[in-house]
Amino acid sequence: MKVFIVHAHHEPKSFNGALTEAAVAALTDAGHEVRVSDLYAMDFDPVSDRRNFTTVGEADYLKQQVEELHASKNDGFAADIEAELEKLDWCDVLIFQFPIWWFGLPAILKGWVDRVFAMERIYGGGRWFDDGYFKGRRAMLSLTTGGGPGAFSENGIVGDIHAHLHPINYGILRFVGFDVLPPFIAWGPARASDERRRANIEEYVARVLSIPETEPIAYPSLTDYDPKTLRLKNGT
Repeated sequence: MKVFIVHAHHEPKSFNGALTEAAVAALTDAGHEVRVSDLYAMDFDPVSDRRNFTTVGEADYLKQQVEELHASKNDGFAADIEAELEKLDWCDVLIFQFPIWWFGLPAILKGWVDRVFAMERIYGGGRWFDDGYFKGRRAMLSLTTGGGPGAFSENGIVGDIHAHLHPINYGILRFVGFDVLPPFIAWGPARASDERRRANIEEYVARVLSIPETEPIAYPSLTDYDPKTLRLKNGT
C-alpha cells in the first residue's frame, strides 16, 4: 500500500501523535510506503484566498472554484497546495488522524480540505461519489474523542458519533470517490488507563494492517438516484 496520513494535532506527544507514530512504524515494517503531512509541524495555512494560486482567472472577483479550474489548466496552484495534491495522486490509502473538536474536524484539517480538494484536480466534470477521482482507493478516519462511547451513542448526550462523522466520511471522502472504511475511534484517551491506551495502539496497528481486507461503509450508488431529482429512486 501507499498510505498518506494527514495528521492534525498541535502536540507531538499527544495520543494522536502516538497513533500516527505506531501506524507509520507498523506499515513501514510490513513493507508499505507511508507519507505524512503533519499540518501543525508544517505550519500549514488553512485559509483559502488568492494565495492558493500563482495564476489569476478572474481578477475582479474571487470565486474559488473558478480559480481552481483556471489553476488546474495552467499549472497555477501554490507550492504548498501542489505538494499535497501530489501526495494525494501518489497514495492508494488516505488516513485523517485528528481529535474531534466541536463535533468535527480541527480547523487546520478542514482548511487543508478546503484548499487541497480543488475543483478539476479532485472533483468536477461528473467525477463524484462512485465515479469520483479516487475511485478504487480507500480512506479512513482515525480519531480521538473527549468522552466515552456512551456519550456518543444514538441516545447519548452528544449524539451518535457516526452522525457527526457522516459529513466527513460521505461529504468529503466518498464525494471524491474513496471507498470509505469504518472509522477507528479511541474513546477518551486522556481519561483512559495506560493499559487501555496501549490496547488502543495495538488495535489501531491491527486496523491499518488490515486495510486491504476491511469492508467499506455501504453507501447508495449513483445509479440508485434519479438523475433529474437526485433523490433515491425507491423514494426513501
